[in-house]
Amino acid sequence: MGTVIITGLVTLLAIFAVFSSFKSKNYLGLFFSVATVLVFGFFTLMTLIFDGFPEA
Repeated sequence: MGTVIITGLVTLLAIFAVFSSFKSKNYLGLFFSVATVLVFGFFTLMTLIFDGFPEA
């Protein structure tokens, strides 16, 4: 579950970076932040789907 939390936080920060770099017209930063959202978002979703939520 810790992996989901960490990669989820990285994904959220990368989403913020997408908007920030798009606003300042920084296209290289936009490319890397979109790539980060795609990679870490994929890792987050797949970890959540295959490992699931822990049972209480």
